Amino acid sequence: MFFVINKIEHAVHSNDGLHNPKNPSNPMVLGIYRTQSKTALFTVYSKKAYGEFWDEVTQKKIPRRFWIPEMKAFASQKAAEAPQPPFIFKLTVVGWIFVALMIATMGLIVYQEVKPPVPKSAIYTAMEKAPVVGDIFFGHYEKYKEKRTPIGAEIGFGWFKIVKVEGSDFYLSKSMEMSKTSKPKEQLNSSDYETETLPALQLSEQTGYNIRFKSADGLTEVYISEKK
Repeated sequence: MFFVINKIEHAVHSNDGLHNPKNPSNPMVLGIYRTQSKTALFTVYSKKAYGEFWDEVTQKKIPRRFWIPEMKAFASQKAAEAPQPPFIFKLTVVGWIFVALMIATMGLIVYQEVKPPVPKSAIYTAMEKAPVVGDIFFGHYEKYKEKRTPIGAEIGFGWFKIVKVEGSDFYLSKSMEMSKTSKPKEQLNSSDYETETLPALQLSEQTGYNIRFKSADGLTEVYISEKK
């Protein structure tokens, strides 16, 4: 962001009754100024004007340490007579856009904090509940001969039913109709299940969107995407 400070000249005054304290033979003048500060977002004028005495011959400013009381009084008088600035503080077009964006952002943050939570869907709520005997789920299983070796793995898509729970072990039966490829759940049998269960599985992940079971040896995994 750029930042510019301008020195605005309001008036120049002479006073024959005052003499240059540094070079008495050189005439001097009093300049009345105001500071203007500008950025991309705003413009600011100094509220009070101020005076500076200048040597007209050398064109150099006379330091304040050389000012006599009469010079200070004259400078204060003329500074007080200077016209008022057009404004003290004013936003630029970019500044107004920035303020509007900040207000919108803060409003959005406040809204996000106070708005009521979105009700969870029935499917999401059902998936969050702890699995129990009798629950029926849709998903797929992967059964490997060797850990992390997909060659020769058995994969099936369809419905699963929890038939037994012992501590942290879950025993799931596969539907009598399992597909080797992904199909819509409506096309697969969800009523008849095998009497033999998969190996004991432990719950390794559960959210409102998915449930994952995994055997202790890591060779069998069941991924659940929906509860019946």
